[in-house]
Amino acid sequence: MDDIPIPLPTHPSRFMDCFRAFIRSRHLAYKTEKTYCLWVKDFIRFNGMQRPEELGKTQVDEWLGYLANRRAVSVNTQKTALNAVVFLYKQFLNVDLGDLQFVRTSKGKRLPVVFTHEEAIAVLANMQGHHKLAASLMYGSGLRVMETVRLRVQDVDFGHQCLFVRESKGDKWRRTILPRSLLQPLQTQVEFALALHKRDLEEGYGEVYLPGALAKKYPNAAISPGWQYVFPAPERAKAPRSDTIRRHHIGEQQVRRAVAAALRATDIRKKASCHTFRHSFATNLLSKGTDIRNIQELLGHSDVNTTMIYTHVVGVHERGVVSPLD
Repeated sequence: MDDIPIPLPTHPSRFMDCFRAFIRSRHLAYKTEKTYCLWVKDFIRFNGMQRPEELGKTQVDEWLGYLANRRAVSVNTQKTALNAVVFLYKQFLNVDLGDLQFVRTSKGKRLPVVFTHEEAIAVLANMQGHHKLAASLMYGSGLRVMETVRLRVQDVDFGHQCLFVRESKGDKWRRTILPRSLLQPLQTQVEFALALHKRDLEEGYGEVYLPGALAKKYPNAAISPGWQYVFPAPERAKAPRSDTIRRHHIGEQQVRRAVAAALRATDIRKKASCHTFRHSFATNLLSKGTDIRNIQELLGHSDVNTTMIYTHVVGVHERGVVSPLD
């Protein structure tokens, strides 16, 4: 249940509690909150536990340069740290840092790892149960692993053969395709989840976690069938932020481990993971002639340039370029 926000005091006074409360007022994802707080604490420790109000541009430049030179972090890691500290000063403290002059981590251009269709099917063939269904949704619908395990019953539209992704990265909602081959397995999984929910209700439980203030706005929503997770955890557990006994969704690490085990069982020698299924969803659609704007919408990218990276994976083959040796 690591994706459930920790409770905060009604009137926070400690610096980090105030910072967390401010982040939540901006409705950022809880993962973003945890990441920003992690980097802000690192920045404070680097400066001898001084309060950020007493620091400024010079200290920010030194810290970001330290991350690049001494800790050798990647480009994306340094960018995340930069985003965190800029959010801290510009949004929370209302301080303009001006033009930062820090040493930037350099990185060459890299392309995403993708499966061929045959490789994706081979990996799925070495999986079973709800882990296989979850991985199939990542490949067939382009879902991230957390989007998959967080699916609610009401997010599945069998009539229109689509999925609604509501708790997505950046709090963006989108609709994506639901493969015909998964209609029956997913229907069976939903029926299983609802049967489990019915048993929980009979035993005096059945409440599920609701994001934001929905639990207060809709008091009965937590026990309604539509809000139940499609992939429920096998056991009920006490919520880490309260004393409520709930049935959460399966953990993302369970799916990651199942995919890793399936990869080891195949002859595929690629640095692949759950996210490779999402990359493969995009590249296979692109190679079949799907418009890049449609792929952007299905993936939920704000900027088409993010989606365009997949054209570099399949573009050469699409243009019919053949090696001189062949």
